[in-house]
Amino acid sequence: MFAKGQTVIQLFEQLAPKHYAMPDDKIGLQLGSLQKEIQKVLVALDVTDEVVEEAIQQGANLIIAHHAIIFRPLAHLQTDTPAGRLYEKLIKHDIAVYIAHTNLDVAEGGVNDMMADKLGLTELTHLEDVHTEKLQKLVVFVPETHHQAVLDALFTAGAGGIGQYSHCSFNIPGTGTFLPQEGTHPFIGEAGKFERVEEVRVETIVTASVQRKAVQALLKAHPYEEVAYDLYPMDLKGRVFGLGRVGKLPAAATLRELTELAKQVFDVPSVRVVGDLEQPIRKVAVLGGSGGRYMRHALFAGADVLVTGDIDYHTAHDALAAGLTLIDVGHNVEKIMKRGVADYLAAQLVKTDTQVLASEVNTEPFQFL
Repeated sequence: MFAKGQTVIQLFEQLAPKHYAMPDDKIGLQLGSLQKEIQKVLVALDVTDEVVEEAIQQGANLIIAHHAIIFRPLAHLQTDTPAGRLYEKLIKHDIAVYIAHTNLDVAEGGVNDMMADKLGLTELTHLEDVHTEKLQKLVVFVPETHHQAVLDALFTAGAGGIGQYSHCSFNIPGTGTFLPQEGTHPFIGEAGKFERVEEVRVETIVTASVQRKAVQALLKAHPYEEVAYDLYPMDLKGRVFGLGRVGKLPAAATLRELTELAKQVFDVPSVRVVGDLEQPIRKVAVLGGSGGRYMRHALFAGADVLVTGDIDYHTAHDALAAGLTLIDVGHNVEKIMKRGVADYLAAQLVKTDTQVLASEVNTEPFQFL
């Protein structure tokens, strides 16, 4: 049984929900349809002509990529342009394209965590906080016979988390009343007869990312024909998510040693370095993609070095003057997401026939001579 496109994306968005994305970021379904069965998913950094050919040869009908293929509204779709030819090929072969960019950067387990993990960083914090999870209080009234079943369903769906605590709830016994009208099929009692039932008022917390899943689980586990539940907004703040990571190396290293490690673990042929190669490094900031404008954030966090891509000349001088070392590993270092996302999705789809592949096409535009 193949998973539907919508199912694949719903599972993916448990890792990187859309609302994590920065404002105006071009994410989501950019081409094609998810209203179909997906035989194979190809995970890519960029969607180039070579990547599309790879998808065709592999029989993939969904590409999940990090970098958008449509950056601004299209005024026309001319198939004699490079972009137009790419869109035409995707459409002709019924290949959908879904983009996850800054939401995948921000996500726990996303691009920046992958980079930090490769360098062995611990005690991670964010380079910049960008999103605070919204919380709601979910209240539901359950007959005593199904109290535990409903609790279990809610917790399995991800409800009940407060900070580092899970399975949090408050439960108050009481008496529920109702009068089933004509045409109803009540779980308890009968139509036309006033009922009093020993029930439990269950209160728990749900985050925005699991609210829909938790409510669906609640309705499925609850025995009543009509389920009485409420959702209340809360002032209590949930988890904070952010761009980039700052952490500590297992042991101090020189900038030269860290540079060699970065080349090895990120599989890049060369890097650009700013600073004294013999300077000791312990605290490291990492940011996938173009991170030059986060130099001040790295300094404020007390980092000894910022590992990122696309450092421009003037930012390099500013960092040198401020005493911050830099390792420019290139924008293409984000290719780390291909294997990470593919492994994650494959585990989520293990009970289906849908396969997940990491693109083997090298989309690095630069040559290193």
